[in-house]
Amino acid sequence: MNDRILLSPPDTGPAEEEAVLRALRGGWVAPLGPEVDAFEEEIASYTGRKHAVALSSGTAALHLGLLNYGVGPGDVVVTATMTFAATANAITYTGAEPVFVDCDETGNIDVDLLDHAVTDLQAQGRRIAAIVPVDLLGKVANYERITEIAARAGAPVLSDAAESLGAWRNGRPAGSFGDVSILSFNGNKVMTTSGGGMLLTDDPHVATRTRYLATQARQPVLHYEHTEIGYNYRLSNILAAIGRAQLGRLDEMIARRRWNRLRYREMVSALRGVQMFGAPDGSDGAPTRDNYWLTSILVDPDAAGWSASTLATRLNAGGIEARPLWKPMHLQPVYGGLLSYVNGTSERLHSSGLSLPSGSVMTPAQLDRVIQTVQEVTGDLHRAVPDASALTASPSTSAPHSR
Repeated sequence: MNDRILLSPPDTGPAEEEAVLRALRGGWVAPLGPEVDAFEEEIASYTGRKHAVALSSGTAALHLGLLNYGVGPGDVVVTATMTFAATANAITYTGAEPVFVDCDETGNIDVDLLDHAVTDLQAQGRRIAAIVPVDLLGKVANYERITEIAARAGAPVLSDAAESLGAWRNGRPAGSFGDVSILSFNGNKVMTTSGGGMLLTDDPHVATRTRYLATQARQPVLHYEHTEIGYNYRLSNILAAIGRAQLGRLDEMIARRRWNRLRYREMVSALRGVQMFGAPDGSDGAPTRDNYWLTSILVDPDAAGWSASTLATRLNAGGIEARPLWKPMHLQPVYGGLLSYVNGTSERLHSSGLSLPSGSVMTPAQLDRVIQTVQEVTGDLHRAVPDASALTASPSTSAPHSR
């Protein structure tokens, strides 16, 4: 048996098994069906949206969302550099050019830098076709400021909430922000449909056109008639059934991830030069609730005497998955040379950040093993640096990082 502890594996059980059997016995094995319809209604209700369209991935949802607003060649779309490649890829699918903006200490887009970027792009005469913020690792971005900036630019906001379902900001759930928002149900998310996504909107025309484009843009005639390019982007009925079971357990799964976070916070409090990643809830004046998708730490190598990459190597060698925070898009070879507005924060977070196993399926014994291993490894690393005590010689480096 493989006893490797994974970062965020799927959390499935009897409820999901029963849902799949229900879908199979209902005879709707082909794409679409009553489970898709019900899943869309339930997600729309959960997020406070009027319409939801179930799709094959979050990437597909963002792609179609952009097409709904006429994004295409010659346009620029402003987005976060601190994100997974899918965000930038979906923009590129349209023929538009992504423009990357750096993050603040939360990992979400720096709204002051975004303001500057929009002003600069307008001065250049560039058409800003959309702004795509990203809710990083389960914390909702500052949409109050983002919406103001987008309104000045005359650009729609498409919220990439792929990682944040179940989180809240100012009394509103993730997925409720922006002209359109998208969710991901990939296998590593808090809830999963194995693979899948959702487009959320309050505009019935956007919902209707998304369904049309996602089903190969078929005209409503008996024979196959197509007047424009479409996509095979719809979610299957069986996967939607899994999603319904997962949605029913979402709050429970978030609570278990929160428990993991609290245990890690206690561990970090005893480690010199280490802090939890992500500003505290409400740090920018807005009451928020994380969905605790991934718990990550930041390591100051000068204060700690070791680096995040060293710890990651030791943990992975010991059967515990640990990964750096996202490598910023402006550093990715495929996007090299594109316009970006950076302040150095995302590069620092990438080099100093490390995500630890965070899944709701992780047992207490596995969590204990992770914590014990981190403590043992960091203890060994401290002992391996004979002059580590010298790093605490000045008041500016002796105080432990904490939040």
